[in-house]
Amino acid sequence: MRRTRFDQAHCPVARTTDLLGDWWTPIVLRELLLGRRRFNQIQERTGVSRAILSQRLKRLEGEGVVERIRYESSPPRHEYELTDKGRALWDVVVAMWQFGDEWLFDDSPGARIELIDRRTGEPIRPRMIDETTGNPLDLPSTRIRLRSH
Repeated sequence: MRRTRFDQAHCPVARTTDLLGDWWTPIVLRELLLGRRRFNQIQERTGVSRAILSQRLKRLEGEGVVERIRYESSPPRHEYELTDKGRALWDVVVAMWQFGDEWLFDDSPGARIELIDRRTGEPIRPRMIDETTGNPLDLPSTRIRLRSH
């Protein structure tokens, strides 16, 4: 089945979906954001096939999310470093994390990963705010409009 592209859509959600909507891409991005830089590290942590991981990393590189850097010449080996664009996706991944934690787990006992503050060691509860006002974003107080250049 052919994938519908959204890279020319007027909607930022559609364009972000075009970038991150491939199977495994958000998981690969999570690993990069958590400091995994080498192909084998990402592959081992996720269990994604080598072929799929290669495709996803090439796409992220082509979109300017990661930069491929050679760290060994013989045999040639590379690691992947997030660009500013890639690091900016942290907020997207954290929003996905928060949604998944709140809505996609039941209350049954068992292990699950959580975000922890490096300074205090306490769990983090992400919250989205308006950068301009500092107010929390919620659905009733938000609307959209088409912005022209």
